[in-house]
Amino acid sequence: MDDRMFRNAMGQFATGVTVITTAIDDEVHGMTANAFMSVSLSPKLISVSIDDRAQMKEKINQSGKFSVSILSEKQQEMSMYFAGQIKEKRDIDFKWVNGIPVLKDSLANIICNVYASHQAGDHTLYIGEVIDLQLVEGTPLAFYKGKYGKIVS
Repeated sequence: MDDRMFRNAMGQFATGVTVITTAIDDEVHGMTANAFMSVSLSPKLISVSIDDRAQMKEKINQSGKFSVSILSEKQQEMSMYFAGQIKEKRDIDFKWVNGIPVLKDSLANIICNVYASHQAGDHTLYIGEVIDLQLVEGTPLAFYKGKYGKIVS
């Protein structure tokens, strides 16, 4: 199978959309990702998958912390910005929790210390130990077949 066929197959799995953030010397670094999942209740662990070519990999390695903001349907523009689809520089008003930036108005903000990392092909899986989280009500931003969508309930 070729890379396109594999990507198309993976696109059949509908996901939510997250923005992963960290900070080095109060400078925020962020990226959009949909490779996110819960791992364990005891201890409370989550996982994100970061491409080895992404700048975020070195930033997380350096800081030892990261957050995951689970985006609402109203935050598609934030997803596009942190995915590099919107090129003009924007001043994002981050909320800071335990020294880590998170996106305001997200459905959930999950703040983590790096618990472990594992090389897997051309990505690194970061396991985060959840040290804080915040929740609000709303509808998630969805991603399916390479396109944004909305959950209809």
